[in-house]
Amino acid sequence: MESGSGRKLKDTLDWPLIICYLLLVFIGWINIYASVQTAEPSSIFDFSTRSGKQFIWMMTAFALGAIILFVLNPQIYESLSLPIYLFTIGLLVAVIFLGVEVKGSRSWFEFGPVRFQPAEISKISTSLLLAAVMSQFGYRLNNMRNFMLTAAIIIVPMAIIVAQSETGSALVYVGFIFMLYREGLSGWLLFMAGVAILLFIMTLTISPYMSILALAAIITLCNCLYSGKMKQWLTVILPVLAVFILLPWGMERLAVITEAGENSIIHKIRPEYIITGAGLCAMPYFALKAYRERGIFKWVSIAAFIAGILLIFSVDFIFHDVLQDHQRKRIEVLLGLKDDPTGVGYNVNQSMIAIGSGGLFGKGFLNGTQTTYGFVPEQSTDFIFCTVGEEWGFAGSAALILIYAFLIWRIISDAERSRESFTRIYGYCVACCIFMHLYINIGMTIGIMPVIGIPLPFVSYGGSSLWAFTIMLFIFIALVRHERRYFR
Repeated sequence: MESGSGRKLKDTLDWPLIICYLLLVFIGWINIYASVQTAEPSSIFDFSTRSGKQFIWMMTAFALGAIILFVLNPQIYESLSLPIYLFTIGLLVAVIFLGVEVKGSRSWFEFGPVRFQPAEISKISTSLLLAAVMSQFGYRLNNMRNFMLTAAIIIVPMAIIVAQSETGSALVYVGFIFMLYREGLSGWLLFMAGVAILLFIMTLTISPYMSILALAAIITLCNCLYSGKMKQWLTVILPVLAVFILLPWGMERLAVITEAGENSIIHKIRPEYIITGAGLCAMPYFALKAYRERGIFKWVSIAAFIAGILLIFSVDFIFHDVLQDHQRKRIEVLLGLKDDPTGVGYNVNQSMIAIGSGGLFGKGFLNGTQTTYGFVPEQSTDFIFCTVGEEWGFAGSAALILIYAFLIWRIISDAERSRESFTRIYGYCVACCIFMHLYINIGMTIGIMPVIGIPLPFVSYGGSSLWAFTIMLFIFIALVRHERRYFR
């Protein structure tokens, strides 16, 4: 250990992180300027335009970063994490009743010309409280009490944000699962989450029957791998699955042979009901086997099958009664269930045209036709990446993604080298939030994610977003600097 008085500034600050931050901010500013230009460009410092306003946000963000680094004591974040979290929850609830509605979402406070979105800072407060709770002595994620507390910290703000109709911001919270995995969450839970998404999509795009078959096949394969008895499992289960695969065809042939009408019992009984009934009838046998063998994995398999069945049969309700109309339409366009290039698919269609027209090296700064003539809505905010793609091409887009990749890698690298578990956990939370924003934002501009309105970190126009990501990142840089000052 060594006093911080003998260590120079250049030795304690993580300059690669700061340089990445500055690069992204200035890249965003330049592309915001390009995205709002018409055939007669104005000055980038014109404060009546978004580029001029973004410059003000940038200067204030730099000031915030400096205050966090050189004025505030980094040790306050752990002790104040709970009050900050509770205050943020209060703001999230208050904005539902006192906020203004923007594009169908009541998630903004408005103070004259300035708007503020509490959902942006909720990611910071959640990350701080997660780090504070999970870094306590004796904390183990596999302890049920600890797990439930950790889950509640994530779910509470996420649920309130969903109530604001801000699905995109809520989806970012799913990224915390990667941090939990680093801290000891079972990989099987990650796998189960992936299976749940697969079943949801299969039920929408194919049929509930095929989803149930897929669920049964996945659970069977997992038991084969876990028990090491591949041959025994496959010789019994595969023939059964093969029979059920042919069940819909067999029922159709039976209806033709018997000349059954549409109101007959054959047409009323759906194949998914038959396979579900067969599976539930087999549950007592598998439960007895699990009890005799004292096999926890078999109990988990039984629970997974029941949960999967409930999910499959609730997809229709979730999709048609829980999701809002615009969300449902965006998912339908994404999954190819509908083609609506002039409606909900317009943004994505124009965005892909803009990115594709950029070619290898782009059309050049301020030369993008899709950009200049405003074909892509929200091009300075949610769809800023298509400006990069059109004017800077594949090379510029790849360079931007590489800067993000290096930023995330550097955060994780600093977190892993940290001696303090609070710093490590908070660092992983920061990396998860940035990654989720990056993946969702770029994904929706190229048509692999639904359009859910989420900014590109440090690049998209907006004071709330820039301030929130600046505070989040510089808190981590300050924590790392604090450790470097006092530890070698």
